[in-house]
Amino acid sequence: MPLLNSLATPYAEALLQVTEARSESQTVAEQCKQLLSVWDSSAEFRDAMVSPVLEPSSKKKALQGLLAEQVTPSLMNLLKVLADRQRLQAFEAVMNRFLELYREQQGITLAQVRSAKPLSEAQQAALSKKVQAMAGTSKVDIDLSVDPALIGGFVVSLGSQVIDASLAGQVRRLGLALAKAS
Repeated sequence: MPLLNSLATPYAEALLQVTEARSESQTVAEQCKQLLSVWDSSAEFRDAMVSPVLEPSSKKKALQGLLAEQVTPSLMNLLKVLADRQRLQAFEAVMNRFLELYREQQGITLAQVRSAKPLSEAQQAALSKKVQAMAGTSKVDIDLSVDPALIGGFVVSLGSQVIDASLAGQVRRLGLALAKAS
């Protein structure tokens, strides 16, 4: 995906510069996460935005109507620019790249947590404390996702470090141990 990343980086860098100048980077980062969630969960929205059939002006109207009250003007302007330039297919890459740059600038570590079932608030809080201790910083951004294939438990990825506390991982390790023993 290097091509998409090279396309996304200038847009993400420009958004970061604008939001820094307006002291709204943190707000925009949260909005980007919310938009990515909508993008992932709504195939209709995603398909409409990347459709070559819809004119950029129609896409901009739809974005304005749907998101004007939910996002900052800086982020709305970026979305309109992406629509004008027929670049909404790079939306996800731009948002993710912005979040990477923002985390890097703020010294925030990203931890990806996959769990077999959605975690309760108490579980999330406990996990957050453990991840912060692992990272050695309180500036940790936790990306939670549900992966039923884990059967039970969770997997935490923190940089190159992976902690597999899932049932699927335990079964796999047991299978490897049995294969090694025979």
